[in-house]
Amino acid sequence: MTETGRPRAAESSIGTGNAEVRERYPFDDTRDAEDARRGFVGTADETAVRGAGGTVWELDAYGFLDEECPDTANPSLWRQSRLVARHGLFEVVEGVYQVRGFDLSNMTVVEGERGVLVIDPLISAETAAAALALYRRHRGDRPVTGVLYTHSHVDHFGGVRGVLGEADVAAGVPVIAPQGFLEHAVSENVYAGTAMNRRAAYMYGAALPKGARGQIGAGLGQTTSTGTVGLIPPTLDVTRTGQSETVDGIRMVFQLTPGTEAPAELNIHFPDHAALCMAENATHNLHNLLTLRGAQVRNPHVWARYLTEAVQLFGDRTDVAFASHHWPTWGRERVVAFLSEQRDLYAYLHDQTLRMLNQGLTPLEIAEAIEMPPALERAWHTHGYYGSVSHDAKAVYQHYLGWFDGNPAHLWAHPPVEAAARYVDFMGGADAVVRRARDSYAAGDFRWVVQVVDHVLFADPGHTGARALQADALEQLGYGSENGTWRNFYLMGALELREGPVGTPTSTLAPDLLAALTLDQLFDSLAIRVDGPRSFDTDLAIRFRVRDGDVHDLRLRNGVLVHTTGTAPGGREPDAEIALADTDLRALLLGAADLPDLAGQGRAEVSGDPGGLADLFGHLSSPDPDFAIVTP
Repeated sequence: MTETGRPRAAESSIGTGNAEVRERYPFDDTRDAEDARRGFVGTADETAVRGAGGTVWELDAYGFLDEECPDTANPSLWRQSRLVARHGLFEVVEGVYQVRGFDLSNMTVVEGERGVLVIDPLISAETAAAALALYRRHRGDRPVTGVLYTHSHVDHFGGVRGVLGEADVAAGVPVIAPQGFLEHAVSENVYAGTAMNRRAAYMYGAALPKGARGQIGAGLGQTTSTGTVGLIPPTLDVTRTGQSETVDGIRMVFQLTPGTEAPAELNIHFPDHAALCMAENATHNLHNLLTLRGAQVRNPHVWARYLTEAVQLFGDRTDVAFASHHWPTWGRERVVAFLSEQRDLYAYLHDQTLRMLNQGLTPLEIAEAIEMPPALERAWHTHGYYGSVSHDAKAVYQHYLGWFDGNPAHLWAHPPVEAAARYVDFMGGADAVVRRARDSYAAGDFRWVVQVVDHVLFADPGHTGARALQADALEQLGYGSENGTWRNFYLMGALELREGPVGTPTSTLAPDLLAALTLDQLFDSLAIRVDGPRSFDTDLAIRFRVRDGDVHDLRLRNGVLVHTTGTAPGGREPDAEIALADTDLRALLLGAADLPDLAGQGRAEVSGDPGGLADLFGHLSSPDPDFAIVTP
């Protein structure tokens, strides 16, 4: 084992396990490789996509994947990453193109009568602009005549300002999205955005060195770009399945699929192309039912039903199915088989988890016991490169029964630091635990090593031997993982134990997202920042009177900030009343404006205590974007 910060080689047990993967699965099946190459038109000459802060995406960062898979990577994940890393412009069918490998997701371009409809413009404006430039280089300088967001995750809308401007929207270019898109896109990235972004740094491994002992991909895509995130609100909502729209001569029929891969999502059939866009509902991997970065639990029962409905609605009219990740599937029979197997995958996980939980098994026991049908396991597109059978089964349990497994011994457990101190004391002290854990490491029981040494680190985070051993064991687990996000989590943990916190490379708390918040959401965003214990004895009332608008009352009492529109019954007179325009109120709440400045400019009128608002803001805490994960 190393005491340095450098990654080490794979231990023999990991190498043996990875070799066994080669024997277990049909690596001689080349259909995915052929499909991933099909329709290739060309790629960019410039391999670096740059923004104001430097390089935000590197097209050739994964060239090492063309080499043979080493012992430090699971061959199945290596194969998937090699396919996903292919970059360039690809023709799906005449008039429909995809730019792949320019971000975590794909950008689809559908040609219309005058211009193009852009579907899912990636994460960053810089990568989206580069993708559109590549399309135009080969297909002509066609204007963007429509944008469509398939769902409410940032890798499907964040780059929109790289392909569309406010002037285009003002001129009538439609921005289409499923019903509920804006609410979910904004709330997910703002309410819990800081924690999600920090965990996403582990999930996608953007800070890891790319290479055979580092980041090789995330299964769904390679990693996240680090450019400028934006949002242009939709101008046209899709509100029902069967709704049809025509944009620039492009006919579309929609299927709404809320509560599947995202709270607001849709599939699109293009009847003139016999093409079906499955958004992120059917991709070439098992997806997450609960993403490791954190999100609301997704319902696989609903997901499976919508896949059945997609086959029923469009199966006999579709010759190619494509998604906003990975590569298309061509041929009517193959499309139906692909969608049906994806359906069976989610339905099986749902039904078998419920069967076992009703037999009394706990989440951990179900995750260990569940067996996948051989026919599904043989299909490459059902493999857990992004989601996993293990954490998806636990998500199903959580969806139905929550966090508690029913054992009263787990009802009031000590928190990690307090429990760790007791465990380590019972086991004879930190040095004794590390000595025995080294024996487990030598025996190849890395899973146990990380579980037991975690207690040492939470009892004594500065223990150098424990840090080194834990980093080595996490690294070995990463080397053996078929799941890209598991590998990244393990290797990020090892990296931060060796080198210290590396921060959060990507933030989705962008100005456009903040600007899209409703006033209710803005007040909510203040409420979740209230330092409750420091506010126990505070009783503070503020009234905002929006010119040509509503009255909003805020009251901080019992450590809770409550807001109402209009004066609430039983309320009291405000400590301060502030009259101002809606735009100035938003700027004030976002910290982009100062009340004394607004008052001095005549843009705000303050009656009562002029320091009341500052007093309220003084009870707010700031989130920590770099909080510790593998140490206390």
